Amino acid sequence: MSVIEDRPALVGEAHLPAVLNDLLDHADADRANVLRARLNQEFPQLRDRLSRLYSCTPDYAQWLNQVLVQTVQIALNRPADLWALDLQREANPNWHLQGMLGYCTYTDKFAGNLAGVSQRIAHLQELGVTYLHLLPFLKSGTPPNDGGFAVASYDDVDPQLGTLSDLKQLTQALRTAGISLCSDFVLNHVSHEHEWAVKARAGSAYYQSFFHWVKSPEQIADYEKNLVQIFPNTAPGNFTFVPEVNAWTWTTFYPYQWDLNYAQPVVFSEMAKSLLQLANHGVEAFRLDSTGFLWKREGTNCMNQPEVHWILQALRCLTNIAAPGTLLKAEAIMPTQDLPPYFGLGPTQGQECHVAYHSSLMSASWVALAEENTQIIHDVLAHTPALPGGCAWMTYVRCHDDIGWNVLRPELDARGPDQRKRLLHASRFFAGQAEGSYAQGAAFQASDTNTVHGTNGMAAALVGLTSAQTQEEIVSATSRLTLMQSLSLFVGGLPLIYMGDELGQGNTSAAELAARQGPDGRELHRPRFDDALFAQRHDTRTTAGTIYETIRALVSAKKQHASLSAEHALTVLASGHPSVLVLQRGAQALGLFNFSGTSVTLNLSSAVPVDLQAPRDALTHQPVEISACPLGPYAAMWLTTQRP
Repeated sequence: MSVIEDRPALVGEAHLPAVLNDLLDHADADRANVLRARLNQEFPQLRDRLSRLYSCTPDYAQWLNQVLVQTVQIALNRPADLWALDLQREANPNWHLQGMLGYCTYTDKFAGNLAGVSQRIAHLQELGVTYLHLLPFLKSGTPPNDGGFAVASYDDVDPQLGTLSDLKQLTQALRTAGISLCSDFVLNHVSHEHEWAVKARAGSAYYQSFFHWVKSPEQIADYEKNLVQIFPNTAPGNFTFVPEVNAWTWTTFYPYQWDLNYAQPVVFSEMAKSLLQLANHGVEAFRLDSTGFLWKREGTNCMNQPEVHWILQALRCLTNIAAPGTLLKAEAIMPTQDLPPYFGLGPTQGQECHVAYHSSLMSASWVALAEENTQIIHDVLAHTPALPGGCAWMTYVRCHDDIGWNVLRPELDARGPDQRKRLLHASRFFAGQAEGSYAQGAAFQASDTNTVHGTNGMAAALVGLTSAQTQEEIVSATSRLTLMQSLSLFVGGLPLIYMGDELGQGNTSAAELAARQGPDGRELHRPRFDDALFAQRHDTRTTAGTIYETIRALVSAKKQHASLSAEHALTVLASGHPSVLVLQRGAQALGLFNFSGTSVTLNLSSAVPVDLQAPRDALTHQPVEISACPLGPYAAMWLTTQRP
């Protein structure tokens, strides 16, 4: 039994409150019938989770009724096209596992504003994107605001990016193009400029209850004994003094980001309302930011507490009622073996989040590249659990955040006490500080003397493309980049491309970095989209064109070959070469990945099943001799017995 409570909720016909039945009796009959069926399905678990969290609070029954009425009213107001999409996806619950490709970017960096994003839809379609993650576009506090993650209003778009009308127009245009919009939804904290925080500082006891308060340095010291520091250099500690209240409020991230107190039922219901309203504006997926920090418990590190999962499961129930075509993605950056609770455990498997980041695979891939050895990827995949039905890993090469190395500690610790030094080597290597390094990244937030918290830099800079001086170096760096993308695409149920990586775009320029506000080193890998590189995307005589067309071919192959679907189990095979990773997908697909700068010839005839003895290259469709398969430096190859 996990420490996460996993007993099933009561089952059977839901006995809905009278106020809810009355609301449905006066609603459109077709919608009412659908909603009654959804409520009968979801209400037992919803009631169970919310009662665990809040049944001891005053007026709990009345509050629960309000949550239900609020949810049903939002569902009744759901636009007709989104209602129809919900019904379609309910009939095909694995829709998000069927050849999805994600793309992640900041709105302003990519296209200036939301209206500008509409002008880039053709590019997304051409690349094969079906899922667009726009990093925070809701109204944020005045800079510095953690790149928009200090939300000042969940109900308004940042004025510099557009309006709610612009958002609705964009979601409609994306939906027409077959692309689902994902929005960040920052669950853990709000900006100190959010209305709740402003009223708390003004003396409102009601709004002060929305946050955590500590009255003495001694109490802070007791908490800090067990807490991690997210930004030890730029924002040390987890508490910020608020003079107007004469107390310290909990600030896990930056002082201007106040942690919300989910022990107060109204915090949950207000956040749920905002999420569902955004879904009615056309947002089809939510990246639930900082999920692991939602519940505080003295004497613990205040991460991944059981209540976190009850909150997420309750949110899943509410979206299943009001917007069941909506995906929930957990931003839980932690070792892979710790992630299953975010999909749901035991009887709740598959009933929490649909998607979670496979951050361990991402970090391990970079370590493998620095070491030219794939052992760490083997270990990570060995620790990667099978997913419940309807759930997927999000795989990626880079994102807006730093590369966190410490997620690999369990795999390294299992191999011996001296293995963590490999993380220090990787972090120094990609910061350009190790002998033989080709990388132009930068270290970020050193957390202790034994390892490095993170590494910043665009993928092109980390693989040596921006430092390359000769044609040979350019070819090697280009191969490294497409190798990394190939692995992510092969493994992922929902692989994600970070803006600019499809073109080999480098770091933010020094001049632009100097002009940006705030000390955040992650701005290094947050450049503006390079239109000059974009213009070269079809010219394979250019590096940008080579990268773009390679990635596009991989995306197309994944969509065309059912055997490459993540619905088929993934198995690691012995390659006979420490630098080569061989993955089997189901019974009819292989992925070969050479993480060294040396050519190898593989003999896989004894390693693969009979069904795979006569495969073809998934990109060229040419037959491949399995007993003597050549693999060039930093090369990847997908093999399948199925024709597209």
